Amino acid sequence: MENNRDVIIACDFKNEAEVMNFLDKFEGVEKPFVKIGMELFYGAGPDIVRKIKARGHKIFLDLKLHDIPNTVKKAMAVLSSLDVDICNLHAAGTKEMMTAALEGLTRPDGTRPLLIAVTQLTSTSEERMQKELLINETIENTVIKYAQNAKEAGLDGVVCSPLEAELVKKNCGKEFLTVTPGIRFADGEVGDQVRITTPKRAKEIGSDYIVVGRPITASEDPVAAYRRCVEEFCK
Repeated sequence: MENNRDVIIACDFKNEAEVMNFLDKFEGVEKPFVKIGMELFYGAGPDIVRKIKARGHKIFLDLKLHDIPNTVKKAMAVLSSLDVDICNLHAAGTKEMMTAALEGLTRPDGTRPLLIAVTQLTSTSEERMQKELLINETIENTVIKYAQNAKEAGLDGVVCSPLEAELVKKNCGKEFLTVTPGIRFADGEVGDQVRITTPKRAKEIGSDYIVVGRPITASEDPVAAYRRCVEEFCK
């Protein structure tokens, strides 16, 4: 799309049969951008990435790596061979870890997937962050700092709540990508998310990509729900 915005469907299924049955609903219609997270990756193995890629889908591989720099570097080198479009890690792993990840993800010919860092999960409230994680800053300041660290490490953007996307853009520049889960329709259920908004509002705030799971995957008509997201966010 010329505006570079896109809707990513969170394919949080437990096995290959379930995800392929879901993607079959889009066969001959669209080839939506999809997210493969831990549940599906651990349940079906790396080959599921290759199979979905072979069907023509762009892939956001959402494994949220967080370990010592050398381990993350080696893991990213393995993931780079899967030909995904976006990978991620936790910004809390420090700039050193993020720099190492970028080195591991970059192939010998200089190409690589986009690499983004998770700031704070959309299920995390400021109260939990301060009381349980002992981060004695506001959630906004924490997200901004993590995003700045990611940019300084050479990453392409961050995963953040849509409520913080505008702040990230102001502090890291318009070209720094914001990938935002926590998307719900205005007439839909919230579920376990805390910091959420609608596709339309995410567009207004400045999200580059929205990640949408249950509002699409649990819908009686997933294709129609996906098209509604695209209409509200991309048009």
